[in-house]
Parts: sequence; structure tokens; C-alpha cells
Amino acid sequence: MKTPAQLEAALEDFDRAKRWEALQGLIALVDAGEIEFPPEGPFFNLHAHSFFSYNGYGYSPAYLAWKAKCEGLRGMGLVDFDVLDGVDEFLDACRALRLRACAGFETRIFVPEFGTRVMNSPGEPGVSYHVGVGFTSSSVCGEELMGQLKEIAQTRNRSMVDRINPHLDPVRLDYDADVLPLTPNGNATERHVCTAYDTKAKAVFPEADARAAFWAQKLNADIGTIKSCLDEGPIFQGLIRAKTMKAGGVGYVKPEGPEFPRVQEVNDFILANGAIPSYAWVDGTSAGEAAIEELLDVMQSSGAAILTVIPERNWNFKDPDVRKLKVANLYDFVERAKARNLPVVVGTEMNAYGQRFVDAFDSPELKPLYPVFLEGANIIHAHTLLQGHAGMGYLSDWAQARFASVWEKNAFFAALGEKYVSAKEGAFLAVNPARSADEIASALGLELGRPLT
Repeated sequence: MKTPAQLEAALEDFDRAKRWEALQGLIALVDAGEIEFPPEGPFFNLHAHSFFSYNGYGYSPAYLAWKAKCEGLRGMGLVDFDVLDGVDEFLDACRALRLRACAGFETRIFVPEFGTRVMNSPGEPGVSYHVGVGFTSSSVCGEELMGQLKEIAQTRNRSMVDRINPHLDPVRLDYDADVLPLTPNGNATERHVCTAYDTKAKAVFPEADARAAFWAQKLNADIGTIKSCLDEGPIFQGLIRAKTMKAGGVGYVKPEGPEFPRVQEVNDFILANGAIPSYAWVDGTSAGEAAIEELLDVMQSSGAAILTVIPERNWNFKDPDVRKLKVANLYDFVERAKARNLPVVVGTEMNAYGQRFVDAFDSPELKPLYPVFLEGANIIHAHTLLQGHAGMGYLSDWAQARFASVWEKNAFFAALGEKYVSAKEGAFLAVNPARSADEIASALGLELGRPLT
């Protein structure tokens, strides 16, 4: 009989069957009373990356769901970069754990209307980070676009390694042998490359002083700084990334907007699969985000109907002046979103070690915004329920015919998402559009969530 710790460790195995077996084992321990979940709290994280792109802690989709339940979260969201590989596993795990959920992907796109202005990708005019949220399956129509997104990223990574290898010689990587095995489905990121260089350097220079001297020279850094973090993997790998892969580094090549798919093409793909396009706002300080009304007009006209925000980037700064500016921008942006009836979905990425598992919604800066964030969380969860079980999602033909205004639609989805947490197997799909939220929920076999504590 495996212990809870062994089962939790197995949740991070690259073999999906082993992960699922481990989750079922943990649920059996819950049913037997050997593991007890805390009461459901009010908080959620709807933008977490898994190891299918990069998670700073190595969490799988199933582990994200399990940890969320163990932490008393009311909801969890999966957003991997360039892939939907974890969607089925994640939504299945959330259903098994009776946890509110949503899933999607993040990528980079080209926005022609802002071709000369930086938006949310620093130093890269016309390039925008973009999210599709509310997917209900890993199987999609138009898979060639997802393949294109992954290929763009992998081609850039390989080219980057080709430029860095001569600089770091004799620490050289074979991308296929050293990097791709670090992620389950070959969707390696810059952070995987950093891990591989760190690992390879340990093999080439097993003695710490020699390795520190090597890195100090190659990264043009003080040897004391190198030694202070040489054995702190995530911190040191971040230094490798900053010195070799970002602007000014030997491996950096500035992306040109047209090399990425255009916003309309990506949004058409998202919409065709019953999900919702979302602009990912950063902090309002770029030239593009300073023209936020124009930018939102462009995004909405191309199909975006929801907004993504990473709150941690907008308040948690030691410098009081920076904090004041970022918080003011965040409040202004939320007011603009409300004026347009655009739901706001928030979360922490965990795409680097040290990031929070869940936002500090009880902080003085975020607490006044919590009702807006909660409404967005309820809306995207309700969309996931209705789209997955009846094709009646937020942007479906049914929703278009059912609601006289976006405000009315938001109120309906928010109320349903607040009250219902999951759906029973074999839910009845034919639902009369005129029914109330509770009648629809009953017809679909939706199950009540626990009251907020």
C-alpha cells in the first residue's frame, strides 16, 4: 500500500496512466477518512502552468487539481503555453475532486494594428501574449494551428541553443537528447533549456569552484554572486536565462511580429472550439497598453470577450512609487473592463520557482477587487460546465439567443458558476433555452458546490 506522500509524488510522473492511478489512490484515502480536505475557501488560481509547458515546481495537471483541493481553493485553472495537452487530464481531475475549473492555453500573436507599439511583450512591438480560455477537451478542430504554435517555439529554441553553444563551450547541449526529455510531450521552453545547461555544466565541471569560475566568465558576472546561488537551481537558472536568452544575451533574437499567427487567426481557432479569446493585460505601462481603449477595441472586434490579469505583477513591489503606479493602473483597467462588461480572469502562473500558488486576495491592494475577480471566476467555470456538457458556453449560439445583453449573460453565468461545482456523468444535453439557471442546472445534472466559508 502506497503512502499519501508516495501517491502525491506519482502525480508528477510523466506517465499519465500512473498519474491517474495515483489520483484515484488519493481519492480512495479521502473516502476512507485517512485524508481530510480543508473547508472550501474563497480563493482560486485560474492561470497556472503545468509541466506540459513549464511549472516552477514540476506540477502536472492532476497535481495542480489535487493541491488546489488540499489548499481549500474553490477553483483552479490550467493555462499551458502553446499546447492543450493537459486539458483532459486537468478537467477530469477537477471533476473527480469536485473542484471548479477552467482550462486553456497561452501563446504569442501578431496584432497588425499595433505593429509599431509594444503591448504586453516587453521590447517587442506588435507581439502580444494571448490566451484562449474555456476549452473543454484536448482534442480540437484545427490542430494544425496548435502544431504551428509549438513549431514556432521549438524552432526559436533550437536556434537559440545553436547560438549559445559556442559561447558556453565546452558546455554544449544536444537539444533532442538534453532538453526535450525534460517535458512530457516535447514542448520545451527557455526555462527547460536553462535547466539543461545547468545540468550539463555540473557534468563537465563537477568541482564547484571550477564550475563557478566557468559561469562567472561566461555570464560576465561576479564570482561571489555566482557562488551565492550556484546550488540554488531555480535562482541560478534564472541568471543563465537573463544573461544568455533575454535582450542583450548571446542567444536572444528579437521576435518580429509577422512570424507569429495573427490575432484573428488565433481567435477564430479558439472560437471554433467553443472557448473564449482573452487579451492578457500586464500593467498599463507600455505604449500599447497606454492606448488601452484602442487596444480593447481591436481585441473585442477580433473576438476577445474576456480579459486575463496576473495580479501579482500589479501590486507586490517594494518600491512604494512603483507599487502606487501599478495599483492605480490595475484599478483603472478593472473599471474599464467593467464598463465594457468584460469578465476578468486572474491567477498566478507558477512558471518560475518561488511564485505563489494562489494570489493574496486578502491584501489591501487586491481585496477591493475581489468581487470582480470572483465574478470572472464564476463565469468561466459556468462556461466550462455548460460548454462541456451541452455546447451552451458563454459565446455559444444558445447564449447569443438567450440573453438580451452581455450584462444579463454575465449575471446568469456568474450565478450558475457560484452555485454549481460539477456535472454528473451522462448529463442530459437537450435543454430548453428559456429555462432558468436552476432549471438548466437540474436538466444537466449539475451538482451544488459547498457554501463559501
